Amino acid sequence: MSIEIVLRGLGRHVPEKVLSNSDLETIVETSDEWITTRTGIKTRHVVSEGEYTSDLAVGAAEMALKNAGMDAEELTHIVVATFTPDAMVPSCACIVEEKLGIKGRAVYDIAAACSGFLYGLENARAILALHPEARVLVIGAETCTRRTNFDDRTTCVLFGDGAGAAIVTRDGDGPKIRDVKLSSDGSLSKLLTVKGGGSSSSYEKVGDPIREDYFIQMEGREIFKHAVRSMTTVCNQILADNDMTRDQLNVLIPHQANWRIIDAVGRKFDVPPEKVFSNVERYGNTSAASIPIALSEAHETGFIKDGDVVLLTSFGGGFTWASALLQF
Repeated sequence: MSIEIVLRGLGRHVPEKVLSNSDLETIVETSDEWITTRTGIKTRHVVSEGEYTSDLAVGAAEMALKNAGMDAEELTHIVVATFTPDAMVPSCACIVEEKLGIKGRAVYDIAAACSGFLYGLENARAILALHPEARVLVIGAETCTRRTNFDDRTTCVLFGDGAGAAIVTRDGDGPKIRDVKLSSDGSLSKLLTVKGGGSSSSYEKVGDPIREDYFIQMEGREIFKHAVRSMTTVCNQILADNDMTRDQLNVLIPHQANWRIIDAVGRKFDVPPEKVFSNVERYGNTSAASIPIALSEAHETGFIKDGDVVLLTSFGGGFTWASALLQF
């Protein structure tokens, strides 16, 4: 895109409550050693009773607004990427709008699972192409643990809750979005699902027991293979489209699914480990919140420096996958 799109401010927010691997040992048959060697995850943040996806989204939005030097009143659009909204209706974006104390904006949710934030950035670019004056708030927010089966040790160790946000405009200071590339393959959708409550797997009556399909169900080995291949492919494509080589990259931030996937993407994409940012050890897989939390943290801690070229890439249920190229 020839017009200049700016990330005016970044933000993140996670619940205070922390669930460690040791805590999980008291819930399900597992161990810290088993979890760590297979996933690289040591802790994850989880919501408390009465804490919802919209609350995490608002926390991240407020930090992004502060970093952008803006007030919520200046926003024109709110895009929330999530598969765990507060409710089917209203949208999480509507609830976030109300909690930010504003009204009358264009707001909506995106369902692209772990790729949702990058899908949201592309939506923001499209909005700004038509409306140069727009101020777009893009949020990736999840309460994954509300859809996690804590009787299933293969999935319950993976997920955490959190939110990340960005203010996207055509003016102001901040990193530039050079390009975004999106892709998908619905034929593989059965490998990663949360069906319960949807029209294809609805409940018959009040009082029905919660079935296993209400929770995240996944074929881990198959997902690993497709995730690594798809993220690597889309990274190569976005570099080719922008006449760039891997050597010109300073930082790679893959979706924080688990350490094995992060490491495999870095190796297959042939990027040195010291250029790959990861915080999965402390947060686990936060789905659509994964990329914006990592991006915000990498920037704040100085892992990303002024002048750096940063490549983001993600993969999620659908299947969906995406990449974004940023210039700091």
